[in-house]
Amino acid sequence: MRVLLTGGLGYIGSHICAALADAGYDFLILDNLSNSDISVKERLEKLTGRGLCFYKADIGNRDALDMIFSREDIDAVIHLAGYKAVEESVKYPLLYYDNNLSGTVSLLKAMDDHGIRKMLFSSSATVYGQNNQVPYSEEDRCDPVNPYGETKYMTERMLYSLASAKIPWTVMILRYFNPAGAHESGLIGEDPQGIPNNLFPYIMRVARGELPYLNIFGKDYPTPDGTGIRDYIHICDLAEGHVAALQSMFRGTEPENPAVYNLGTGRGCSVLEAVSMFEKSNNVKIPYRIAPRRQGDIAECYASAEKAENILGWKSKRSISDMCKDMWRFGQISLEHQNDKQKRY
Repeated sequence: MRVLLTGGLGYIGSHICAALADAGYDFLILDNLSNSDISVKERLEKLTGRGLCFYKADIGNRDALDMIFSREDIDAVIHLAGYKAVEESVKYPLLYYDNNLSGTVSLLKAMDDHGIRKMLFSSSATVYGQNNQVPYSEEDRCDPVNPYGETKYMTERMLYSLASAKIPWTVMILRYFNPAGAHESGLIGEDPQGIPNNLFPYIMRVARGELPYLNIFGKDYPTPDGTGIRDYIHICDLAEGHVAALQSMFRGTEPENPAVYNLGTGRGCSVLEAVSMFEKSNNVKIPYRIAPRRQGDIAECYASAEKAENILGWKSKRSISDMCKDMWRFGQISLEHQNDKQKRY
């Protein structure tokens, strides 16, 4: 089976590519490089030992999609392309509705016209909102509280409709919690452009001395230490969850269509606990300051991951300490690459 990954050179996509290669899958990558870098392709090729088929294109470019789907044999799509910062979505909601929704409609129409009707969709725990009790289960009510979460939930609803269409689609929806860490090789990881929105790359920049301190957004949440609690899942565990989901999809044994799964650890970790673990795991100091809460954030969010374990046979196996060590290894290696590149030029 051959799989197309949209956004395949991004943080999550690159690790899924590595996991697919380990599992023997054939795949190709589409990415517009808006929040990724072509150097990731070179690192993935070194990591996987194979040349990768890559198209620089946007999911909103119908002509490009038609060209790719006409040229390539594709059995399924893992859809990862999308903007993903909660606070940014609150400030610029139309940006998110245009890219995440309109772009996905363009992709779905192109797939349908070319007879490709299997999709594994990258959704988010933000669809649950703040009115459910933790841990969140797949049966909980969805009530997103920010435009990013709304675009994810609206896309889910579109996929529900396609699953019951005249020519039905096979759909899997994976609701991510908080991916963190990096590949153990140190070759790929999360190093976004600009000031990071996610906690661990922000910590890494501070540890490398590129930022003076970490901003912790809010210390007055109703949690034990006042900081937000999240379900941090190692990125390689998350990637392996996609392989398990894809295998289930191709076997055709799913009891539901769409099939919806949480990908998380089932455990919550506060921001201050994560900072402390990074310091202990890597023998570094992370200065921080308390900043006002960010719009769209909630106090506590972690998963019930039992469904994925019971049906897909998947569960997370790496620890917060593993995330911290792997993230720091990647941070140091990527800094060395940056310094070497500057010396050459």
